[in-house]
Amino acid sequence: MGAFTALVVGDVFGGAGMRAVQDALPGLVREHAPDIVVVNAENAAHGSGTTPKQAAQILEAGADVLTGGNHTFRRQEFLATLENDPRVLRPANLSTRAPGSGSVVVDARGGYRVGVVNLIGSVFIEAAQGPFAVADDIIDRMRRETPLIIVDIHAEATSEKLALARHLDGRVTAVVGTHTHVPTADERVLAGGTAYITDLGMTGPHDSVIGVKDEPVLRRFLTGMPARFEPATGDVRLQGAIIRAEPTGRATSIERIDLPLG
Repeated sequence: MGAFTALVVGDVFGGAGMRAVQDALPGLVREHAPDIVVVNAENAAHGSGTTPKQAAQILEAGADVLTGGNHTFRRQEFLATLENDPRVLRPANLSTRAPGSGSVVVDARGGYRVGVVNLIGSVFIEAAQGPFAVADDIIDRMRRETPLIIVDIHAEATSEKLALARHLDGRVTAVVGTHTHVPTADERVLAGGTAYITDLGMTGPHDSVIGVKDEPVLRRFLTGMPARFEPATGDVRLQGAIIRAEPTGRATSIERIDLPLG
């Protein structure tokens, strides 16, 4: 086996994000030839949740596994997809009895077996359990099948994301953060061989307030009154990262992607 490559894509937001994935992801797959593609899709449906059709479209565009977050259960019709398609994840610690699973091991390209774990933070966000102990249990089991493991931690606090990466360093290939929709410039390989970035960013409209049109957000901040948020459409970008690793699971590099699409 040669070097292992993973493409991880940050939160897909609304119709603009869906178009970005469908238009740009196939080309990125051709360019980088990743062994696995992981896409966070929890904001695909008008900025909140995912529909079964959207999940199918992202998978058809080249994704191998979809991860979720705090909006995963927003749409009732999506619950059957979580139950029936093991490639579509929800955070493992979001709810103990919720539909679906928070982890999967897939047969990836290049002859690799790859584990993907989806977690949600517990600081400034709702979680049934903290992500640390849940991660330990899942990863201990997963490492019996493969050393190549990617963790998506969907969390608000940068400290919690980094602490989790430090906790898992040397036991997983990568810990990537999602949720804030703002990419961070701290990508690195930690001492134990785990690639890390605090937030992959957003695949969607960046002429916005984290994906939403400016006016209703400003009105809410200025007046304190409720406002209906609408997804924006301008400055569409696909954001994420390319991670390379040895077959042993030890990461060798992580490189941010920020692809403007108009």
